[in-house]
Amino acid sequence: MLPRFTTHTLKFLRALKRNNDREWFKARRDEYETHVRMPMLAVIEQLATDFKRFAPELQASPKTSLYRIYRDTRFSEDKTPLKTHAAAVFPWRGLARHEGAGLYFEIAPTWVWMGGGMYAPQPPQLVRVRTHIADTWPAIHRIAKNRAFTRVTTLEGEKLRRVPRGFPTEHPAAEYLKHRQFLAGCEFPAELAVEEDFYPTLLSTFRAIAPLVSFLNTPLAGSD
Repeated sequence: MLPRFTTHTLKFLRALKRNNDREWFKARRDEYETHVRMPMLAVIEQLATDFKRFAPELQASPKTSLYRIYRDTRFSEDKTPLKTHAAAVFPWRGLARHEGAGLYFEIAPTWVWMGGGMYAPQPPQLVRVRTHIADTWPAIHRIAKNRAFTRVTTLEGEKLRRVPRGFPTEHPAAEYLKHRQFLAGCEFPAELAVEEDFYPTLLSTFRAIAPLVSFLNTPLAGSD
């Protein structure tokens, strides 16, 4: 049976949103473990098997993938201590957890989001990716316009207004070179998490976006 969540998962997350308090959570830690953390681990374990078939470079493990429920509030004006969603990330082997491109999903009180890409590349990484885009054109265009990709999502993310310095303004990849982020994904109603279609939808979404992730990581893998 494919992994999915239950109505208890959504009920707990919605209650947590109303009661974002350490003592409240401490008293209900067992509920969190049973209805949120354990189903998340089941999904991660199944993805670890399925990634071998289409994205073996991606990591899926409890230690690497599962986000902690506690928020880091040190540099935030928002001092609420707990996240009100459950999330997992699947980074590229050989790159740090938040470097390069990867896949990601989250279950929140009112939505499910699944997708991936490159959220906040450091400037040296972004230069490598842009150079790769320019040098391999039209490879990224083929990925972004592939039917399997466009059936699921579109390429999005913050963009510059002009082609970045160092690249010809008339380069055929100009619109892709403007990207500061490379994001693709889908948002669904929270109720998808409890349906039989949850894992097949997650897997098909990840399959569609995996070629973009691989392309973005190619110039970064093994780099200093």
